Amino acid sequence: MKAIASLAASAALAVALPLCAQSGGPAGKVERIKVHSPAIEGNLQGNTADREVLVYLPPSYASSRNRRYPVVYQLHGWLPGGEQWAGMIDFEAGSNRSLASGNSKEMIVVVPDSLTIHGGSMYSTSVTSGDFEGFIARDLVAYVDSHYRTLAKRESRGLSGHSMGGYGTWRIAMKYPELYSSFYAMSSCCLSPYSAEGGGMAEAAKVATLEDAAKAQIFTRVQLTLAAAWSPNPAKPPLYFDFPIENGEVKPLIMTKWNANVPLATIDQYVPNLRTFKAIGIEVGTQDGLIGDNKQISDVLTSYGIDHAYETYEGNHTNKVAERYETRVLPFFSRELVFE
Repeated sequence: MKAIASLAASAALAVALPLCAQSGGPAGKVERIKVHSPAIEGNLQGNTADREVLVYLPPSYASSRNRRYPVVYQLHGWLPGGEQWAGMIDFEAGSNRSLASGNSKEMIVVVPDSLTIHGGSMYSTSVTSGDFEGFIARDLVAYVDSHYRTLAKRESRGLSGHSMGGYGTWRIAMKYPELYSSFYAMSSCCLSPYSAEGGGMAEAAKVATLEDAAKAQIFTRVQLTLAAAWSPNPAKPPLYFDFPIENGEVKPLIMTKWNANVPLATIDQYVPNLRTFKAIGIEVGTQDGLIGDNKQISDVLTSYGIDHAYETYEGNHTNKVAERYETRVLPFFSRELVFE
């Protein structure tokens, strides 16, 4: 229930905000591009495989033609897409301010859009919603490295995200340690197992059509998102998924499929991968309902002797995201990534 509430809080602030320019001195800029993802092609929901992507290029990128840069991939939460998330973190201006303050170094930062018809992809692999895990880990990295002057190596590549994006950060980092040397998870949702009594579960079980899904309340739409990502069923149109409750009865196998995707249930098998990371950052606000789960996953790392930074701050799920991006996320990767 806490995870659902925090996703809803993120959605409530998902308003498109203008990206501000940095005044005075050299400034980086944000490019808006589209990246075609073969991994997403053919999904049963019809989510487009041509994904909008925002790319922050640092001030020297245009003039220093032979210079190459580290890359940080920043994943948005549930419902705010890439453009909205960029507004929420004051992407362009915040990146420029962090550089101007001396807190960070020049790097490329990439914000991909992973919206689906229900509001999010869970950065997972599903025939129903699409292989967004493959989009982030394979197609997007390959595109950015081939179209921009990147330092195309693990030591110069980082992964970060907030809420659902924090979940995606854990999921993808644990499974693809050869791609990233460092990761920073912000207020991660969806870390702990689900139950049939979760918020919106009973209402979501009644949804039978895409029209009903589009009109559903936020809590219900979150549950539909999880089902599409974690219990797809291509033989069950029009929603193309199984749900943990059917005709008022709990379906244990479907619930197990969901919980096979949560990091606190899977992390032990990825301990060898986690040991290879140069740096791991975890943060969460003290008024965030997800603080318990984030502390618990930090405790798991500690129990295995895996070095990491765990930080709390005075705030809730969304009210400090721009400040944290500027003053914590970018400096973290400036310290940990390898620069030219």
